[in-house]
Amino acid sequence: MQVVGPLFGGALIGLAASLLWLSHGRVAGISGLTAAVVERTPSPVALPFVLGLVVAGALLRLVVPSAFGVPTVGLVATALAGLAVGFGTRLGGGCTSGHGVCGVSRVSWRSIVATCTFMATGALATLLVTRLGGAG
Repeated sequence: MQVVGPLFGGALIGLAASLLWLSHGRVAGISGLTAAVVERTPSPVALPFVLGLVVAGALLRLVVPSAFGVPTVGLVATALAGLAVGFGTRLGGGCTSGHGVCGVSRVSWRSIVATCTFMATGALATLLVTRLGGAG
């Protein structure tokens, strides 16, 4: 049962990315789509796609609250972390969804290198935080 949720979620991510590519020729990079909404760049798909993410998350929270872990940090820390991630994705020219889901599937070497970098950095950060006693 624990495998079904992530497997289903991954399939939905792939389906959404494929449908966006096939219907509009756009890569489903969440940082790029969110930036288009925030910067008010004309895009027929950015606002509906981002709103769909928010609404789907809210609905899942209502229907299956156990799908979400118990917050270990406050709202301010979460917001600051989100802003840091947003800044980093704009600085780096993409995010894990754009590079990892869409770019790797298109065999983009830039995306493959970026995804390997994301994963290695995430693993290193996790190792450092757990070894230094920062994680609960």
